[in-house]
Amino acid sequence: MSDSPAGRLQALFEGHRLTPTQRRIAHCMVRRAADVPFLSSVELAELAGVSQPSVTRFAVALGFDGYPALRRHLREVAPPEAAGGGEEEPAGHNEYQQAVLAEIENLRHLAGLLADPAPVERAGRLLARSRPLLVLGLRAASSQARGFAYFAAKVHPDVRLLDEGGTMLTDRVDAAVRAGATALLCFALPRHPREVVEALEYARAAGLTVVTVAESAFAPVAAHSDLLIPAAVGTALAFDTACAPMMLGRVLLEAMADELPDAQARLEEFDAKAAARGLFVE
Repeated sequence: MSDSPAGRLQALFEGHRLTPTQRRIAHCMVRRAADVPFLSSVELAELAGVSQPSVTRFAVALGFDGYPALRRHLREVAPPEAAGGGEEEPAGHNEYQQAVLAEIENLRHLAGLLADPAPVERAGRLLARSRPLLVLGLRAASSQARGFAYFAAKVHPDVRLLDEGGTMLTDRVDAAVRAGATALLCFALPRHPREVVEALEYARAAGLTVVTVAESAFAPVAAHSDLLIPAAVGTALAFDTACAPMMLGRVLLEAMADELPDAQARLEEFDAKAAARGLFVE
């Protein structure tokens, strides 16, 4: 994404210590990268769900005199095809349709990110080599972690799911490290439990490489991840939707399976046993 508007924005934000409100603004700007150079500070504040002074303080935190200076900079680096702003919001749809359309846009954004497959391929290698492989996801992210672990166990020889917090969480990390684990895959979704941040910090201190799927490169878990791949969540309904993180999890499964030489043989063995047991209704 280095040559895309979103990639240039991420590069602009790197190296800056941002507050949670500023991370929210940064996340919004990446999501609307083509539109941002043409938005006023009031419009950006409304999109990000923050106050207009917060947008001004954000621009100053990045080293600009104010938001107009930041916007001028973005216009200078914006590609010609971005001029004129982004697509108009769909009209005539009810709130449920709008939520679905927003989630489709999240998937399109993920597809753009995957134009550079290098991060996913690197993650696949890290996950495949870890024996055992730890998969962490608490609270809202537990279903993402459980789904990944369920399918991963069909091709990976030793997958250990961490979907419950508490004092035993670090014990299970220690046990996996003693058994030879080298990597941990974390699914981290809003709202981010303190336990997840603490678990990632502990895992890295124990020598594990942390690969994280989060809603944004500016999520609180970013500082405790060796490789973070973002996948946006939908916020149009009362509870967040996570189609893009789930899709990214399946992509990571594919990349990991590609690095496991006996993955296909394991799948065929499972299918043969399932057929012999009549496990599935045809």
